[in-house]
Amino acid sequence: MSTLAELLADHTGLPGESVDHLQLVVAEWQLLADLSFADFLLWVPVQEGADDFVCVAQVRPTTAPTAHPEDVVGERFTTDEHPQLTRAMREVRICREEEPHWYNDLPMRREAVPVRLGEAVIAVLSRETNLASPRVPSPLEIAYLGSAADLCQMIADGTYPSPETNIDVHTSPRVGDGLVRVDQSGTVVFASPNGQSAYHRMGYESDLIGTRLAPLTRSLVRDPFDATDVSHRILEALDGKPGTRTEVESRRGAVVLFRALPLRPAGRAAGALVLIRDVTEVKRRDRALMSKDATIREIHHRVKNNLQTVAALLRLQSRRMQSGEARQALGESVRRVSSIAMVHEALSMSVDERIDLDSLFDKVLPMVNEVATAESQVRMSRTGSFGVVAAEIATPLVMVVAELVQNAVDHAFAGGRTGRVELVVERSARWLDVLVRDDGKGLPAGFTLERADGLGLQIARTLVESELRGSLSLRGIHEDDTAEGDDTAEVESPGRGDGEHDEGGHRVSGTEAALRIPLSRRS
Repeated sequence: MSTLAELLADHTGLPGESVDHLQLVVAEWQLLADLSFADFLLWVPVQEGADDFVCVAQVRPTTAPTAHPEDVVGERFTTDEHPQLTRAMREVRICREEEPHWYNDLPMRREAVPVRLGEAVIAVLSRETNLASPRVPSPLEIAYLGSAADLCQMIADGTYPSPETNIDVHTSPRVGDGLVRVDQSGTVVFASPNGQSAYHRMGYESDLIGTRLAPLTRSLVRDPFDATDVSHRILEALDGKPGTRTEVESRRGAVVLFRALPLRPAGRAAGALVLIRDVTEVKRRDRALMSKDATIREIHHRVKNNLQTVAALLRLQSRRMQSGEARQALGESVRRVSSIAMVHEALSMSVDERIDLDSLFDKVLPMVNEVATAESQVRMSRTGSFGVVAAEIATPLVMVVAELVQNAVDHAFAGGRTGRVELVVERSARWLDVLVRDDGKGLPAGFTLERADGLGLQIARTLVESELRGSLSLRGIHEDDTAEGDDTAEVESPGRGDGEHDEGGHRVSGTEAALRIPLSRRS
């Protein structure tokens, strides 16, 4: 489906200012549709001829049955098929069909509203009401239709919507949330049931009809600055200034959204519309979620502190050990605990239980190099991006990659060798592939991952299979290799032999291990 801007570019030569105005109209017209109990279609004359119109946008009411179950966007009408479109453009006034019109076996009444910008009519709105379901006029329907008529006239006048209005269509109150209409003096002349209920939640028990809305609202709001602000916006709407959304909390704890719209059809002051939405329960849930989120982050922070304490104790213990093997084992334990602590530190600063692994590995990899037992310094590099992953993936993934890098450093460069360990990451919508390469010694003769007895590889295999639900493979790199590997992700592996040739006599130039994990956590 093409966007409004794309359709306008394809079919018209309207300048940017006109396109912006039509975007504003479309942003506001759900209000028009709900007040009118009718569909609205936006028509523009096609570029090559003024007798043809193309529909570039469509909205259906939430308060009544639609007149167009099918999508009309992209259809063309000629002047003969919809003469009111041409009349509205030429006469710059709202034109209405004298008799109901039949469309796809549905009776409807059509009106054409010129969309004016400055002195020019740039498009036409078609208001189309489904007459198949007869409606009994009620005070609510009469008030809604009267307000819709005023707003449509303001569109024809070019005074609505105003470019000064900052519209948030996702959070702004709608007609069904609650509507109050006030006259030129600011006195309430109509209040919908939901509008009346919103004021009851705020603490006003009487009927709104006949009250001065601005001072009444100010008296119900807890914060004096918010009280002044919301009443000021209602008074500004009476003066013809467009209003924006305002959120206030009443003295009784109810949280309400307000938006005031001026009504000035044909330049005549006709009061204002005040849209109201009671969001008390929504805010209560938001606060509960924020409290839970803060609790979870505090737990992660305390876990991180406890793990750092454990790492410090292990580090102190390793300094008292006489055995080099024992010191090495404790040093590896310190690194493993510290890696998990870094994950919890990142989670303690996250608001959605997701972690940016790139920044985390930038801290973990230098730490791995520091605690490595290789006699020579090994250069490490990373290519590609891990991106942001869920917490359930982050901890085991960091552990696995750290173990693979640690084994590469320890075993590939034993005996004073220097070299490089490269971490290559590729991410798609479904998979995360991690490849660890080194240019050191290759795998010993007869080595298989399944029979590897090193603790690091056992930890990596267990986490990959049980936690990450992925695959891990190892292979030696030969100088005559031309392929990058098979379809499975490859990560570099640890245990290396002293020889530099494999059983086939090929010269070994390193090892690579590949890890592939699914990013979707389907069971």
